[in-house]
Amino acid sequence: MKPYIIGLAGGSGSGKSTFAKRLIERFPGMISLLSCDNYYLPHDDLSMEERATLNYDSPDAFEFSLLVRQLAQLKEGICVNCPVYDFTKHTRSSEHVEIEARPVIIIDGILLFYEEALRAQIDLKVYVETDADERVLRRALRDIQERGRNLNNIIEQYLGTVKPMHSKYVEPTKKYADIIINGGLNEVALDLVSEKVRRLLAASIR
Repeated sequence: MKPYIIGLAGGSGSGKSTFAKRLIERFPGMISLLSCDNYYLPHDDLSMEERATLNYDSPDAFEFSLLVRQLAQLKEGICVNCPVYDFTKHTRSSEHVEIEARPVIIIDGILLFYEEALRAQIDLKVYVETDADERVLRRALRDIQERGRNLNNIIEQYLGTVKPMHSKYVEPTKKYADIIINGGLNEVALDLVSEKVRRLLAASIR
């Protein structure tokens, strides 16, 4: 059986990663996680100041062609070397991480459903919807704690690109979702998706 691909889309800070981690915890060793964030285009040709002003919430910010190619390889049972994006430097690091072609692959990203070729690779499309106030607060905490940002930078980026790009590009992709869930801590949604995974895994070992 080819790996089953579960896609988690939704706004920045909506709870995609939380939902993915909770699902992985229920099936140790059976699920691999692939993040669209690692497929941001590299910007080594720009200064740090120039990188900080780029629009990271537009489809043009991602190397979707590489993501589509590597996802297709995973579906064929081939492990891939995924790039690693360094958010403290606004560019890719020199490192790669090996993603195993496990029975279930979870992929998450704000614009996961935007690209048609990418949508075609995904077996179950889940859109994680969360109140905008909650999303911006989660994003602020994450960016301060994990990405070395300050509050002024976060506010400027949110108002300048994150909020308008969410309305223009991210939220409209909700129409492609098979299911829409309210936040990453939704127990009912987690149980439903877990049951789907459980049945798939049981069928694969028959």
